[in-house]
Amino acid sequence: MNQGLIHVYCGDGKGKTTAAIGLAIRAAGSGMKVVLLQFLKGRVVSELESLKLIPGITVIRNHKDLGFYNTMSPQDKKDITVYHNENLRKALDMVKRDSCDLLILDEIMAAYKYELVDCPLIDDLILNKKKELELVLTGRDPAPLFLEKADYVSEIKKVKHPYDKNITARKGIEL
Repeated sequence: MNQGLIHVYCGDGKGKTTAAIGLAIRAAGSGMKVVLLQFLKGRVVSELESLKLIPGITVIRNHKDLGFYNTMSPQDKKDITVYHNENLRKALDMVKRDSCDLLILDEIMAAYKYELVDCPLIDDLILNKKKELELVLTGRDPAPLFLEKADYVSEIKKVKHPYDKNITARKGIEL
């Protein structure tokens, strides 16, 4: 691959992570090395079981679920920031060692917005991305830099969602 581009999957609709995982599967199927780095996620989810079966995909995520930002204690916020930065350094090391062709930063937008990650390091990644690296950023409310530097921007809009009817996440569908 010659030129890696930047993708932004944003919006309030369901499917941003699903779109990124679809791209990961496609990339792995073509022999690319994929790293999926998840921010703000530590809960057991079904898609990870499938990804474990696909050679060429590495998943890096928190080992502990600390919930949503608005329910975290100040200590939880400190802890998750440490986890995120450790995980980010692992992923960036893989990029540096040419062990990653496609890097997905899932839910980076919230981690960035709430400063639960080293934001200058994320800025540097975007501004000085290796030419060959394909980079995907997901989440709600992308920072202006993300939109400015993106080659693809896909906004996923919620029109209706079962959560509006108090239907919680279901295994195999949302989990």
